[in-house]
Amino acid sequence: MKFFRSRGRNDAGTTAASPLAQAMSLYMNGRYAEAEAEARAVAEARSALRLDSHALLALSVAALAMCAQGRHAEALAAYDELLPVFGRTFGAEHPQTLKLRSDRAQTLVGIDRYAECEAECAAVARIADRGAGSLMHYTAGAARNGLIFALNKQGRHEEAEALARGTLAAHPAPSRLTLVLQLGLTRALNGQGRHAEALAEADRAEAVRRKTPEDLSRAETGAVELAVATALLGLGRAAEARTRTMAAHDACRAAFGPDHHRTVEAQALLDRIDGT
Repeated sequence: MKFFRSRGRNDAGTTAASPLAQAMSLYMNGRYAEAEAEARAVAEARSALRLDSHALLALSVAALAMCAQGRHAEALAAYDELLPVFGRTFGAEHPQTLKLRSDRAQTLVGIDRYAECEAECAAVARIADRGAGSLMHYTAGAARNGLIFALNKQGRHEEAEALARGTLAAHPAPSRLTLVLQLGLTRALNGQGRHAEALAEADRAEAVRRKTPEDLSRAETGAVELAVATALLGLGRAAEARTRTMAAHDACRAAFGPDHHRTVEAQALLDRIDGT
């Protein structure tokens, strides 16, 4: 659910010449522990420079990497420390501050604080909607992705479906954002017992994933497989569902570790299948 902008943008901290280029490259290649260590080294090296925003951005990358390793509570504590400093440094409605708020909110999913995630993602989306330009448009979409996830987790699948369809309509071009929105729609349909429709949407998500560069889709490792497995189980195809779930679990454990929320979700689905 966390988002980096594509390489080559002019946003602070994202160009090839940035001090954060190595940390971000490690993160996007799934080397999360190394990315965290590199980001912390950048932050330490630059923290003595007054008004140097790269030190703050480096700490936000470290928090992302912590979350990717399943250390959700630790990442949340890091975000809580960074947020007021980002507000003072960049401004309360700057894209960097809004991105940090969105990332922090979505970290709450990993510790089951779904209502708080919902409220904060909705607030970020409202603010971003008032801004101009593609970056604010993307930020609003990313925040709505978090909102869709939180709604689904609270069993409000009809609301999640409506929001997913509307947000997909606003972001039609295939991208990582489109991929996660498609997965949110699939989750909403599965939650309503509309498993045949969910399976069709999961197939569309897989098609988007194939069009998305690997470094941009890696953070969604196992997500499509879990969506497909849930739909297959709902259709009574338990053996196929178990094969898909095992593949998702193994991939998530290798990529993120045993404590990441998606690894935990895959294990829970395996337990459910084996208990039927």
